[in-house]
Amino acid sequence: MGARLMARTLRGLEEVSAREIEERGLGTVERLRHREVWFSSEDPGPRVLGLRTVDDVFLLAATLDGIGHTKAELDRFAAPARTAPWRDLLNLRGRCGGPSSPTRIDVVASFLGKRNFNRYDIEDAVGREASDVLGLPYRSRREGRPPEDGEPFPIRVTLEGPEAALAVRLTGRPMHRRAYKRESVPGTLHPPLAAAMARLAGVGDLAPGARVLDPTCGTGTILIEARHLAPGLHLVGTDADPDALRGAAANSADAAEEDAPIAYALADAGRLPLADGTVDRVVGNPPWGLQVEPHGSLARHPKRYFGEVQRVLRRDGGRAVLLLHDPDTHLPLAESVGLRVRDSLTVSLFGTHPSVVALER
Repeated sequence: MGARLMARTLRGLEEVSAREIEERGLGTVERLRHREVWFSSEDPGPRVLGLRTVDDVFLLAATLDGIGHTKAELDRFAAPARTAPWRDLLNLRGRCGGPSSPTRIDVVASFLGKRNFNRYDIEDAVGREASDVLGLPYRSRREGRPPEDGEPFPIRVTLEGPEAALAVRLTGRPMHRRAYKRESVPGTLHPPLAAAMARLAGVGDLAPGARVLDPTCGTGTILIEARHLAPGLHLVGTDADPDALRGAAANSADAAEEDAPIAYALADAGRLPLADGTVDRVVGNPPWGLQVEPHGSLARHPKRYFGEVQRVLRRDGGRAVLLLHDPDTHLPLAESVGLRVRDSLTVSLFGTHPSVVALER
């Protein structure tokens, strides 16, 4: 049974996620929207839950076009919510590895721009109809009321311009909430963004035994995502915070037996304990004082971070992919030590707009 699906991403990662979908043979990309990749699959199955650069994956239930800005437009959501093939999608959801026995309806809506209605109006319009069709209770989120206990049937409604989409999330738990994330610290990286950075660094193209370094690894998110992308690499994480390293070791503990362990070390990112030219890829989220204050030499001389990245990278094909919250300030420092910009993209991350920058020697 074929299906149309929708992957939700961070803003700015839509093309990265589209490439992952097609490179892994999970479907044919049809279109990109704000934070969305729509794709079709002739035989969707559990493999789609292995996507790493997306926040969630949904089965498309219905679309409707020509939605205006007035409150009267809410009536137009009733028909597709009533006629969508919810039961078929529930069965397909089970085939893909998601829960197939929900006990309640849960609806989350979002839209771009100004409307004369709010998200709760959309959610109620869709939730009431789906509740009647499936015979499951629906409880509005108005006034901050939390959802009831039980297994949800999670419906997502997105509205961009005049076009709305109704979809069903494949999983009970959002996919971006990785099971390995037992420990966290301030500034920990969103896992799908970490996975996207590893892909942009070309980690998947490296031969077994190649060395990948995160000089400010925190609780290990980037390196763990890199291991999922390409097993058999020599992964190294350093950090100046011993508590973060203990968290990284805990998060890395559930690796399969055949996976090489990640090596963690307490170190100043301005004085890395690695020889010159011995690292194939550096992938990192350096601390520049937003959620995490720089420590050690970085607090006094931020240029040293880029100097150390340049020093440890291999001369023949070495590459660094870094998340920089102030590229106008930091890229001149990188260029001053001999790193040149290969590519960059801007992402939207919890109200900030950092750049993912690829650098080469």
